[in-house]
Amino acid sequence: MRDVEFIVNPKKIAPGKGASLGDFGPEEAVRVRTYHRSFPEYSPTPLLKLPALAHHLGLGGVFVKDESKRFGLNAFKVLGGAYAIGRILAERLGTSIDKISSDDLRSAEVKKKLGGLTFATATDGNHGRGVAWTAQRLGQKAVVYMPKGSAPIRAANIRATGAECHITDLNYDDAVRLANAQAKENGWIMVQDTAWEGYEDIPRWIMQGYMTLAIESLDQLRENGVERPTHLFLQAGVGSFAGAVLGFFAATLTDGCPVTTIVEPRQAACIFKSLKAADGKPHNVSGDLNTIMAGLACGEPSSISWKVLRDHATASVSCSDHLAADGMRILGSPLPGDPPVVSGESGAVTCGVLEWIMASEAGAETRKTLGLDSNSRVLLISTEGDTSPEIYRDIVWRGMLGGF
Repeated sequence: MRDVEFIVNPKKIAPGKGASLGDFGPEEAVRVRTYHRSFPEYSPTPLLKLPALAHHLGLGGVFVKDESKRFGLNAFKVLGGAYAIGRILAERLGTSIDKISSDDLRSAEVKKKLGGLTFATATDGNHGRGVAWTAQRLGQKAVVYMPKGSAPIRAANIRATGAECHITDLNYDDAVRLANAQAKENGWIMVQDTAWEGYEDIPRWIMQGYMTLAIESLDQLRENGVERPTHLFLQAGVGSFAGAVLGFFAATLTDGCPVTTIVEPRQAACIFKSLKAADGKPHNVSGDLNTIMAGLACGEPSSISWKVLRDHATASVSCSDHLAADGMRILGSPLPGDPPVVSGESGAVTCGVLEWIMASEAGAETRKTLGLDSNSRVLLISTEGDTSPEIYRDIVWRGMLGGF
C-alpha cells in the first residue's frame, strides 16, 4: 500500500524573514567547498539528467545528484563530519578553517600540538562512517554507536577505518544520548549531526559541510542550461541535511527559492508532525522507528534545522516504505535513454514520492498544490548508494521490505 500523507507548511514565511540564513549563504558554501577540495579524494559528484522519466511524468526536467560517488564512501554524510572535524581542529590550533587544509591537519606538527583526540558519534551508518574515515585520514581516533537493527555491513565498514563501533539495543535518539554520555565521561569530542540546547556549534558545522553538494548542484544545473530548480524534494531524519540544502537555496536564490517538499518515513516523521502541529515548535516521535529508511529513522528534530524548515519549506510528506522501494527500482532500472542510479532506501524515497505525485490518481491534488507541470525542473538528491547491499538486493531484486 502506497500510504502518503501530505500537508502544506502553515508557517512558511516570506523570503528574507524568519530564521537567519546567514550560516547557509553562498559565501559560506564557497568556504566549505574550498576546504573539501583540499582532500585528495574530492571531486564533484555527478548530477544526472533523466529526460525519459521527466517526459513520462509530464515534467520539464528531472535531475538527480548521485552522492554514492562521494569520497568513495557511498554516501554524502562524510561532507558534514569532515568539515566539522576540520573546524574543531582549526579552533584548537587558534586558526581559521580558511587558512588550513587537510594536509595541514594530518601533519606531524599538528599532531604534536594537539596530541591524540577521539571523536564520538551515534549513527545509522553513513554519518559514523564519515566521522571515522575523517578521523583516520587526520591521524585521530573515533568511537561510534549504532541503534538496534543496524546492518552489520555498515558496522563493518566503520570498523574498517580503525574505529571502535558498537551496535546497541537502543533506538537512534537514545543511541545519541549514550554516545554523548560516553564522550563526557571519557573526554572525547562529540560530533553529532543533530543539535539540542547547549550543543549547536558542531551540528551547525556539520550542516554547513553538506552545502558542498548544494553548491555543486546549482553549478551543474547551470552547466545544463537550467538557471535554478523550480522544485526540490529533500528527505529528512533529524532534518540537518534538508535544513542545510534548503538553507543554501533560500539564502542564494532570494528572488525564487524552489518549491521545497520535505519527505520522511511514516514511522519517523518528526518534521511532518512538527509542521502539522502548526505551533512553531518541534515535536518528537517515539518508539522503535521501524523503517527500511535507516538513515531517516530519527524521532527528534535538530533544533537548528527545525527553524530553517519551519520558515522555508513549502510542504511535507509522510510516506510508507513502499515509496522508498519504488524509488530504488525506478532509479535502478530506468526508462530507455536515462542513466541508472544505484540509490539506497533513504536516497531514493524522494523519487518514489515524486512518481506517486505525478503518476497516481491519488496524487493529483498534491500535484496541483505544488504546481508540478511541464514547466517544472525538479532536483532530487540521492543521498546514498547501496550502503547495505543485501537489503538493496532484497528490495530491488526480490520486492521485499525487510519485514517492515
